[in-house]
Amino acid sequence: MNMDFFTLDMLRQKHPAWRMLRSDHAQLIASFLHRVFIAPNVRVMAQADLAEALEDELFGLRERIREDVFPRTALDYLNEWAADEKGWLRKFYPQGSDEPHFDLTPAAEKAIAWIGTLTERAFVGTESRLLTLLTLLKQMSEGSETDPQARVAELRKRRDEIDTEIANILAGDIPTLSDTALKDRFQQFIALARELLSDFREVEHNFRGLDRRVRERIALWDGGKGALLEEVMGERDAIADSDQGRSFRAFWDFLMSGSRQEELTQLLERVLILPPVAELNPDARIRRVHYDWLEAGEHTQRTVALLSQQLRRFLDDQAWLENRRIMDILHGIETKALALRDSPPAGEVMQIDDTGADIELPMERPLYTPPIKPLIADVALEPGDEEVDAAALFSQVVIDKTELLRHIRNALQERSKVTLAELIEVRPLQHGLAELIAYLQLASDAFNAIVDEEMIEVILWKTTDQDGGRIRQARLPRVIFVR
Repeated sequence: MNMDFFTLDMLRQKHPAWRMLRSDHAQLIASFLHRVFIAPNVRVMAQADLAEALEDELFGLRERIREDVFPRTALDYLNEWAADEKGWLRKFYPQGSDEPHFDLTPAAEKAIAWIGTLTERAFVGTESRLLTLLTLLKQMSEGSETDPQARVAELRKRRDEIDTEIANILAGDIPTLSDTALKDRFQQFIALARELLSDFREVEHNFRGLDRRVRERIALWDGGKGALLEEVMGERDAIADSDQGRSFRAFWDFLMSGSRQEELTQLLERVLILPPVAELNPDARIRRVHYDWLEAGEHTQRTVALLSQQLRRFLDDQAWLENRRIMDILHGIETKALALRDSPPAGEVMQIDDTGADIELPMERPLYTPPIKPLIADVALEPGDEEVDAAALFSQVVIDKTELLRHIRNALQERSKVTLAELIEVRPLQHGLAELIAYLQLASDAFNAIVDEEMIEVILWKTTDQDGGRIRQARLPRVIFVR
């Protein structure tokens, strides 16, 4: 950040954290918000509960200082702290609730955290922070190294150091941290744990700002759905793919692991019972600080879910409006049709385009064929005197499918299944191939027939006397009629 005069002057006038420090009641605001929100890691509180807690705080101060030290009501102070010109609390209505709730803003949390650093500390540790800095530098240096030989050399160096440490421990030389080193590292752990909770609130604030912008765009949007979704999802991806978003996603994936949570619980139990750490009288909530991280991260995830719900509601509203428009059009058509029923006008009243698509492929079009001009002779018709045998017109073969159907059902009354060859053996074919085809048609239409393609059957029948009475056969897969 640029630390020039004009930048700092603008921050002094507009930044909520600086405005809190300049407030006449900064000590009341910081102490109350720290006790209610930060110390117990409370993310959201209802107005009635928060106002009751502030009333108790004001009552105690009036008893200890004087009666008129804070003359206003607790609700007036809360509404003032949540106003836009203050910006220390966020007042909102959760989904499904008609009671306002309050949440601490990241700016107010920053101011309270800075106030906490003003007091003198009995113990100031520097060794652990120096080791942390060296560890970070090593991770950056090794993580950016692209030479395989250098990476392997560094790993072998660490392996040799570990082997040496193992040998010393087996020989009886077990180095342990001193009491001062334990206190130093534990204080740094507490500071980083609290900073992490504060970072969660800031990440949630950024996603909430995106949700607010999405709501504003939806309220003023008059274009298509696709353009709005593309714009909103692009901005959401920009936040999720930013350094802050990727870091939060990696942290959340790491913390959601059950083995990691169990490991953190065991480590905290072991560290908190150490005598040097117990002398510091740590807060009891440190024992479950990783669950506080989970709760804070869950609030951030809920804010992202609200963004998805808002987009889903927008799509549902758009679909409802489009369906309503379609119904209005259909209702208008029905009204006009009823008006024209008694006195239809002349000519076409309405035209409806064909709903099907006519697809004509170029290669399916036939080639041009010249038309044939018929030659019609103008002659008088004469009656014929040739005798023609008309017996062929009366010798047509008609297959009685009802009789075949009765034959199949009679056979299935005694057996659960029967083959086509067995049916023909009992009642031979009278009309040859035409009757065989009728059996196959009944198998597919009237019965649950099964075709066994692995077994081939031979069907024999005798032709009529006109063909010489010859034996013909047909080879086909076994057809089984099932009851």
